[in-house]
Amino acid sequence: MATPTQEWTTEQLLSDAVSKKDIVTFLHLSASHDFLVEFKLTGKLPTVVKNAKKDSLSEAYNSLFTRKAFRAADEPSEEEILAAKSAGPIVEKAEAVVESGPAKFTKVVLKKGDKIGYPKKGSKVAVFYTGYFADGTMFDTNDNTKKKSNPLRFRVGTGNVIPGWDEAMLSMSRGEKAKIVIPAEHAYGKKGVPDAKVPIRTLLFLKILSHVHAPDF
Repeated sequence: MATPTQEWTTEQLLSDAVSKKDIVTFLHLSASHDFLVEFKLTGKLPTVVKNAKKDSLSEAYNSLFTRKAFRAADEPSEEEILAAKSAGPIVEKAEAVVESGPAKFTKVVLKKGDKIGYPKKGSKVAVFYTGYFADGTMFDTNDNTKKKSNPLRFRVGTGNVIPGWDEAMLSMSRGEKAKIVIPAEHAYGKKGVPDAKVPIRTLLFLKILSHVHAPDF
C-alpha cells in the first residue's frame, strides 16, 4: 500500500471538521496492528469510535506519522482481521498425491501463519502436537503446560512421521496452528498398531499447536 499522507492538522483533528469516525477509519486502514493495540484502538469501528476521546485520537494520528508505524502492504487491516475472525476457521483440503483415492489429510486452520515460511521436503521442523482418535481419546501429545516440553524435531517429507502428517506440514507456514484429519490409509494403515493400542482402520485427528523451522537438531 502507498504511504499515507498527513492531511489533517491538530487543529482540524480537534475541531468538528473531522469526526472521530473519520480518524478511527483512517487509523484502522493505515496503522499497523501493533500500533492500534498500543493505542487501544482495535475492535469494531462503532465501538472504538464510541469509546475513544478526540484528544487521544489526535495524539494517535500525529504519532502514526512521527513514528511511521504504517501497516505493511501484506498486513491485513483491522476490518479484515475482524472479518476473518467472524468467518470462523478456514478449511483447506489437500490434493491427493496419487491420481485417484482419498486425500492424505484435511486441514482446519486454527491460526494463520506468516504465509512465507513454508517448509520444503527435507526441511527440519520442531513441532508441538496432540493426537486424538475419532472418539476424542487422546493417544499422544508432547504439549504439557504443567512442565517444560520438548518439541518433536524431524525432517519434513522424509517418512519420519506418518504420511498424512508429513504432507500436512508442507502446507503449513511458520506460526500456523491447525487441526489435521488423517484417514487410516495415510496414518497407521488398515491393521493399526496393536502394540501402541492404535485400533485398525483408525481415523486420526492431529492438532498442530505450533511449529518452527529448526536449523539445528
